[in-house]
Amino acid sequence: MWRDVIDIRDFYETPLGHQSQRFINTQLARLWPDIKGQNVLGLGYAIPYLTDFLNNAARVVTTMPAKQGVLRWPPQGGSLTALVDDLNLPFQDLSFDRVILIHALEYAEQTRPLLREVWRILAGSGRLIVVVPNRRGLWARFEHTPFGHGLPYSGRQLSHALRDNMFTPINISRALVMPPFRSRMVQSVSSPCESISTRHFPILGGIIIAEATKQIYAGTSVNSTSRMRQYVPFPKQSP
Repeated sequence: MWRDVIDIRDFYETPLGHQSQRFINTQLARLWPDIKGQNVLGLGYAIPYLTDFLNNAARVVTTMPAKQGVLRWPPQGGSLTALVDDLNLPFQDLSFDRVILIHALEYAEQTRPLLREVWRILAGSGRLIVVVPNRRGLWARFEHTPFGHGLPYSGRQLSHALRDNMFTPINISRALVMPPFRSRMVQSVSSPCESISTRHFPILGGIIIAEATKQIYAGTSVNSTSRMRQYVPFPKQSP
């Protein structure tokens, strides 16, 4: 069941939401340090993670599934958001170099058609980042965050889901190690502990961040001089 876009927006306006946004953006910047001239698409609720790309990417678009709802973004200038059918994206094949899938896969009723649509619009050398709740983490157990809803994944489950839909995982990391408590004391120590904990205790991460590439299968050419199989006509029997 899709989480309403207003609920997700309200979470990111809280101190806990600001902090989690900062930690996840740090991981995204590490994976994609340079996107100059790239076409970037966000699917799900990717607004908090696309703002840093606006000044460098050639084009940035965010799409929100109809069952989730849509919000206008950015606040100034023309809107870059669109309300879409997540199983029939309104883009041509090979349209984007980078795709960020966040607050989407865990809510999707049909994961295979969704990932196949992403595969279709992603360029041959493109990259995909998927962010989902970690089944073993604490964030999947607290419903006051968007990561506490939908279907959480383990790292192995997410890797299998990507491979089954023609993606090759190249990097799987975790973030949000500290528990999602609203306490100011806990949040005050989260920043210095995040980098250390994700390095030494990754299993405690509240979310999984997977980067993958698009699989392009090569075909075997047929020799033009090869002989095709022929069938001998069966003679008619006399009555």
